[in-house]
Amino acid sequence: MALLPILCFPDPRLYTVAKPVAAVDARIRALCRDMTETMYEAKGIGLAATQVDVHECLIVIDVSDKRDQALVLINPELVWRSPERHLNEEGCLSVPGIYDGVERFDAVRVRACDATGQLRTIEATGLLSVCIQHEMDHLLGRVFVEYLSPLKRNRIKTKMLKAQREAER
Repeated sequence: MALLPILCFPDPRLYTVAKPVAAVDARIRALCRDMTETMYEAKGIGLAATQVDVHECLIVIDVSDKRDQALVLINPELVWRSPERHLNEEGCLSVPGIYDGVERFDAVRVRACDATGQLRTIEATGLLSVCIQHEMDHLLGRVFVEYLSPLKRNRIKTKMLKAQREAER
């Protein structure tokens, strides 16, 4: 297994729309393992392939307390969403140290393949629902800061660019 570098906002590669995974093969299973290890190492609860510069429809998530229930969603498709929505505080491994409110559906139903290629349907509420929606946004080339006001988004962009310049010194 290998740790993968995570792209940081405002890297333009984060805006790339992911393509469907053609086949769940050894390469994809290895990517699932590497992404899961990267997510755990970064202390995250979700990671989309887009964030590690792989532009295929693949997400790993683990919202469990013990961090031992990784969920793999390959080619996820949102098939239902609740009419109710709530504002939730979100953060992102691609926007480290930034948290803000984003309105999401309370519950969703997603159809996706797991790491074995088996098609599954998952009903999610609470944190899992929020995480699935957040990670699926990455596959569409969206970062959560796009839900914020232009003023907030520009302040975050300036802060992230400054941090990147300082890290390069």
